[in-house]
Amino acid sequence: MLDELCKEKKEDPPKDVSTIESLTEEVRNRLRNKRYVVLFDDVWNGKFWDHIESAVIDNKNGSRILITTRDEKVAEYCRKSSFVEVHKLEKPLTEEESLKLFCKKAFQYSSDGDCPEELKDISLEIVRKCKGLPLAIVAIGGLLSQKDESAPEWGQFSRDLSLDLERNSELNSITKILGLSYDDLPINLRSCLLYFGMYPEDYEVKSKRLIRQWIAEGFVTHETGKTLEEVAQQYLSGLVRRSLVQVSSFRIDGNVKRCRVHDLIHDMILRKVKDTGFCQYIDGPDQSVSSGIVRRLTIATDDYSGSTGRSPIRSILIITGKYEKLSEHLVNKIPTNYMQLKVLDFEGSAFRYVPENLGNLCHLKYLSFRYTRIAGLPKSVGKLQNLETLDIRDTYVFEIPKEITKLKKLRHLLSNYMSSTQWKDIGGMTSLEEIPPVIIDDDGVVIREVGKLKQLRELTVVFFLGKHEKTLCSLINEMSLLEKLLIYAADRSEVIDLYITSPMSTLRKLVLCGTFTRLPNWISQFPNLVQLRLDGSSLTNDALKSLKNMSRLLFLNLSGNAYEGETLHFQCGGFQKLKRLHLGYFHQLKCILIDRGALCSVEEILLENLSQLKAVPSGIQHLEKLKDLHIYEMPTEFEAGIIQDVPHVRIWSRDAEEPSHIFGRSHH
Repeated sequence: MLDELCKEKKEDPPKDVSTIESLTEEVRNRLRNKRYVVLFDDVWNGKFWDHIESAVIDNKNGSRILITTRDEKVAEYCRKSSFVEVHKLEKPLTEEESLKLFCKKAFQYSSDGDCPEELKDISLEIVRKCKGLPLAIVAIGGLLSQKDESAPEWGQFSRDLSLDLERNSELNSITKILGLSYDDLPINLRSCLLYFGMYPEDYEVKSKRLIRQWIAEGFVTHETGKTLEEVAQQYLSGLVRRSLVQVSSFRIDGNVKRCRVHDLIHDMILRKVKDTGFCQYIDGPDQSVSSGIVRRLTIATDDYSGSTGRSPIRSILIITGKYEKLSEHLVNKIPTNYMQLKVLDFEGSAFRYVPENLGNLCHLKYLSFRYTRIAGLPKSVGKLQNLETLDIRDTYVFEIPKEITKLKKLRHLLSNYMSSTQWKDIGGMTSLEEIPPVIIDDDGVVIREVGKLKQLRELTVVFFLGKHEKTLCSLINEMSLLEKLLIYAADRSEVIDLYITSPMSTLRKLVLCGTFTRLPNWISQFPNLVQLRLDGSSLTNDALKSLKNMSRLLFLNLSGNAYEGETLHFQCGGFQKLKRLHLGYFHQLKCILIDRGALCSVEEILLENLSQLKAVPSGIQHLEKLKDLHIYEMPTEFEAGIIQDVPHVRIWSRDAEEPSHIFGRSHH
């Protein structure tokens, strides 16, 4: 709970809370004089309320604590407090509610989203078998959304469902339906879903991490014209569409950023992996791997010393938490006892030591030390000839062994920093798609080596100097597969005056931080650009005119005096697809004009430190899709004026846990 409160405030958790008393007091201090809502989901520990009751404060201002549980004993134990009310959710959805939910899922990709006449009776028949259970309805609806809308096919499905429910009478209906949803998956998607069993219940996993692990495991097959990551993203979207995976957050382009599985689906996965030996989750020091074959292992205890028998373990995830020091004995065993490993993930574990014989793991494809405390890598890392992903971000590793250049299959070299001397011979690693931030050296060694990496998807250049512009232009123009390009000037005096001739048809994100003499016309020529950030560009002409017709642009961020004019004009028809607009630190801007028909898709606007902007943007009331308006360090007159004549929108201030105002749509 304390971790979550700190995360909301973007603060590090306190380190001096070693006892339950000090932890309780810290939570009380953070809740004192606050109006708060705290949700504890799926509680199983009956004594849980003893700790929470002493930690929370009743400020007499409408604060609420919500606890969900499937164990009546937990509810009864909480009832001992006078202010606890227990609500039993025994009543399932009505038939009408069930059918509405089913149709929303089953026909979500249809042209009109409605149930065709010939499927209405069959749909009602299927819904009745779900007995009003929302998760069962959603799972079946998601499954059928992937099938043809054919009455014979749906009729056969309904009959098969009836037979399955009768055959397995010992299981409850929701368990049977979730099992049916799993059985209906293509083989490759089954393995991808079962992989969530490697993570704890309710764990939110980053999609990039998950996708790279799927690829390392060999779950993802090549498709012509697509990268493995694109195919894996399709797999993940398929599981989401079938309502087997829940999305915690999306990226601006609609792809999944973080995801998890519902706890009932997690239970179903654990039953499947136990039966098949797909993986085992170990959270006790003396626990041993089951006597049968187990292919994957999650270790969630800091001192595991159990036996793995003869199991040929392919993957190990260490999930011990940042406060539990990982046993060196356990870490030392890995390169000796688990030589068949393809995935080894220490992300977020508190350990400092990497064994010298790490190179024994010659089959390894994915290796992550992210968010650990390691300070170096052994030279034997150069023996990991099959390695595709090495993640040492947010560690204390500042020098990468030169032996790294032997890794010819490495695709993702993820690091926050790499000194100029370490770039020598990196050009021979021609499979690289992601590399650490680049600092261009005067000798040209770095740029020459980077120029050999024709598979690069992401390029970040830091401490850019104007004298390197020709060298950098030449490099960028030869990078035909770039998806992200970020350039940060060394300081405000450095001018970014690049001339890009490549069509850059794959570029989706562009960040330019530095001064321009003029807005480069090549920016508006990138056909698939989704995100654009200009910072400190000091433009004097209205930059919006040349950007307004970018057909795929979803996120525009202009900040740090990117524009020095007094008026910013969003013209009719401009920025039709834009969803997010961030404007900040313009010290001359006095007026924002929004024509009717401009920004018609925008959902979020952030305005920060626009010191001369005292009037509300003219035309903001026309933005019918605007949901959130963030106002940070704005003039008092502006904040007072925003109350008048705005759409139904949440207005946020910095660090706010809830919007300060919600206004209804104007009827002027």
